[in-house]
Amino acid sequence: MLIQIRREPEFTDWLESQRPKERAQVLARIAKIEQEGYFGDAKVLGAGLAELRWKNGRRVYFAKTGESEITLILGGNKNGQSQDIKEARKILSR
Repeated sequence: MLIQIRREPEFTDWLESQRPKERAQVLARIAKIEQEGYFGDAKVLGAGLAELRWKNGRRVYFAKTGESEITLILGGNKNGQSQDIKEARKILSR
């Protein structure tokens, strides 16, 4: 199952701000979604928003935007989760 992935500029900015090892982990997870349709630990947050979760607290917020397409909206971590969710919803609604 091939899934197309779009990236919002806010997600790209966040990803580029991560350390190389962390960036590689996120990119590996994205590749697994694209190639296998496997999301791993993911949670639906409602109103079209969902999150990919890591044990270390990292979060990537996304939305299903087509039959086989998702849009990566924003990244963050557990500590700033409520603010990140508000920002992701704002980005998603535009």
